[in-house]
Amino acid sequence: MTQSFSELSLSPAIERAVAEMGYATMTPIQAQAIPVVLQGRDVMGAAQTGTGKTAAFTLPLLQRMLKHENASTSPARHPVRALVLLPTRELADQVAEQVKLYAKYTNLRSTVVFGGMDMKPQTAELKKGVEVLVATPGRLLDHIEAKNCVLNQVEYVVLDEADRMLDIGFLPDLQRILSYLPKQRTTLLFSATFSPEIKRLANSYLQDPVTIEVARSNATASTVEQHFYRVEDDDKRGILKQILRERGLKQAFVFVNSKLGCARLARWTCWSAPTWPRAAWTSRTCRRCSTSTSRSTPRTTCTASAALAAQALRAWRCRS
Repeated sequence: MTQSFSELSLSPAIERAVAEMGYATMTPIQAQAIPVVLQGRDVMGAAQTGTGKTAAFTLPLLQRMLKHENASTSPARHPVRALVLLPTRELADQVAEQVKLYAKYTNLRSTVVFGGMDMKPQTAELKKGVEVLVATPGRLLDHIEAKNCVLNQVEYVVLDEADRMLDIGFLPDLQRILSYLPKQRTTLLFSATFSPEIKRLANSYLQDPVTIEVARSNATASTVEQHFYRVEDDDKRGILKQILRERGLKQAFVFVNSKLGCARLARWTCWSAPTWPRAAWTSRTCRRCSTSTSRSTPRTTCTASAALAAQALRAWRCRS
């Protein structure tokens, strides 16, 4: 198996960018995925965040798209050829920055579109023409409906963090977006887990994919320490309070299984522990703008979460 980037026979422009970023030896997901993508095969990859997935799919896609590279200023000469979909604006922004660094010495253009900001600057970038488009599903559909971008020449599509996209509820949006793409394309799906839902998605949209797993199926990251406490329902709040105090935790995420339970827990932390850091009540990520409604206060600019924010505000009034 190839271990060094110098063994990949990448173009001098891409090799130069890789060298400047200090890359020498490939991570396991890169070593397994890059040669397969260079062959034009579909990939179903199981890899956790932080394993080098972005380079694993970006470098071979850029290499294969160099045949379309040109210095023309005409937008028609720069159609979207690679589409990368991610669940949140933060991830989309991170991946877009990496793509720009990898392609900095080529004439391939890239941009990113996500919700929570004005569409006009994004529209202007799309109208100039880009080969690589990084996007969140909700905002991409907004641009498609506004006819700001055309996807009929897409040759590569990447579904990154696919499990998170399904958790957020993006499956209908993904299905709509994929219906706009040519059937003859290379599709890459990356997920931290291979749940039954992910496998069904892969079976529907990938053609004879090569399965790559760099970690045990459905495994938790090795950096995560897990503890299990068996308690009665009535004891959960007391145990939570005890754990937070004994460990001296100043910041913590607490996940519950309902919005009502979340509001009750936030209200309880306000009056039972006035010396603790403030408790924030939050909902899931907004599907349309792909931003989290979590804030240091329950206020939010996301109109899709206005009702949830109102509930949060009522839960927080007990602090005054």
